[in-house]
Amino acid sequence: MNKTNRRDFIKLSGLGLAAAAFSVNSCLSEEAKAPGLSQEALNLGMASYTFREFSLEQAISMTKRLGLSRISLKSFHLPLDSSENEIKKAAALVKDAGLNLYGVGVIYMKNEQEVERAFQYAHTAGAQVIIGVPDPDLLGLVEEKVKQLDIRLAIHNHGPTDKLYPTPESAYERIKELDQRIGLCLDAGHTQRAGKDPAASALQCKDRLLDVHIKDVTQAAAAGTTCEIGRGVINIPRLIKTLIKIDYRDCAALEFEKDGNDPLPGAAESIGFLKGVLEVI
Repeated sequence: MNKTNRRDFIKLSGLGLAAAAFSVNSCLSEEAKAPGLSQEALNLGMASYTFREFSLEQAISMTKRLGLSRISLKSFHLPLDSSENEIKKAAALVKDAGLNLYGVGVIYMKNEQEVERAFQYAHTAGAQVIIGVPDPDLLGLVEEKVKQLDIRLAIHNHGPTDKLYPTPESAYERIKELDQRIGLCLDAGHTQRAGKDPAASALQCKDRLLDVHIKDVTQAAAAGTTCEIGRGVINIPRLIKTLIKIDYRDCAALEFEKDGNDPLPGAAESIGFLKGVLEVI
């Protein structure tokens, strides 16, 4: 077998990088490459559901390895029934690692007690937003808590099998007359699975967009599943361009649901693709 010398290795590495750049460019439409697009960084972050099979310490470590500085914690890493001291300890662990614990969730709220618990939990953790799924009948109480604690609530849509909020638009219709701090967490994957273009939904609901779960899926149908960003059917460049166009300033958090026991390679590929798109649009 022929051995590759250092010079050949460098050449091959250069070809690999060029191929990666070509791959990102090939996914961009002429519209997405339009001049004058702001190059301000999209606020990428991590939804800790990605690391649901790992401890909080491991989730923090892997988030940092991906070069991210924002994280929202799911109950796998901060149980909803945690004591005040336990919540503060977990929040301190995140902060001491140099990460911004910007949100908590997804949190389901099926009764008044669960609404009260969710807001106290978020308040104790110092989170700015709850990514949640409150029953529609509880939205009045949710609005009271938002006003009382000044914590935002972003309703998360879960796709075609979700009877409450299958799409961002379905949630928007229920909250459009409520306090502006009640908004949406647009899940790009579930939105696409429901037959909606995530970019179009972001544009339509832009005044209530408080969080984004960014991901890719294999099909624009209920059977679609999470895959590495860039390998699926979502037009990621169009979504990113739309978020920048509407001056979206909150977090776009990767929620990589595939490979629960070994998510880091796919998460790294996904973040790399997103950063590549940001470099070339």
